[in-house]
Amino acid sequence: MYKLIAIDMDGTLLREDKTISDRTKKVIAKAVQKGVKIVLASGRPIEGLERYLIELKLDSKDDYVMSFNGSVIQNACTKEIISKNILRGSHLKELYALSKTIGVNIHAFSNQGCITPRMNEYSQLEGRINGIEVHEVNFDTVSEEEDIIKIMFIDPEEVLEEAIKKIPQTIFEKYTVVRSAPFFLEFLNKASSKGTGVKALAEYLHIKQEEVICIGDAGNDLDMIQFAGLGVAMGNAFDEVKEAADYITKNNDEDGVAHVIEKFIGIS
Repeated sequence: MYKLIAIDMDGTLLREDKTISDRTKKVIAKAVQKGVKIVLASGRPIEGLERYLIELKLDSKDDYVMSFNGSVIQNACTKEIISKNILRGSHLKELYALSKTIGVNIHAFSNQGCITPRMNEYSQLEGRINGIEVHEVNFDTVSEEEDIIKIMFIDPEEVLEEAIKKIPQTIFEKYTVVRSAPFFLEFLNKASSKGTGVKALAEYLHIKQEEVICIGDAGNDLDMIQFAGLGVAMGNAFDEVKEAADYITKNNDEDGVAHVIEKFIGIS
């Protein structure tokens, strides 16, 4: 019945030590052998996903990957872009001004990679998570037409909580705004989200909505879980994600993803 499974990375496929269990690898391989499309659907840039694609053998010309929370969907082997909805430098300048007004740190992803106007612990964490360099850049020098893939407010949870209360409603109307971690608030093109990304890929592959499983744990997974024929929340998921899900699996340190695939794809 199910032909496509979109799987979030951090807090879902990855254990807390950022590794994938042997059981999960074996179950994913068996699902692929049965003809199921397994798609990594992450807020990470493609550079932060490549080693996992190779590890899971999901890097052939028949495989696809969704990065930047659905902003970019591409072939995992050829890197052909299937769908792309991004921002511009003008959006970066607007959100940079807002970040200074409400007192939060900011970074963004451009064609240079991860850029920030002031180096901070969370931009450094982004670099470590994805194995990429972070560049300190004067945002005032960024062209208004420059490609910006996504923009993030980054600070401790309690700082972001207060900052979110100060964000004008017009910003929420203009951008897709998602909380990918307690310390990461992301701003995307309004046409971008994991839900719209999975929908676009399913249509491209001629797979029906009811044939899709989506698995995740955080706020940025919410709309793909709502879109899916079977929306699955991890045992460690945010409460609002669990409430929206059709099924709640085990947590990410208990092979929750493997459990879902075994149960609903019929793998033993």
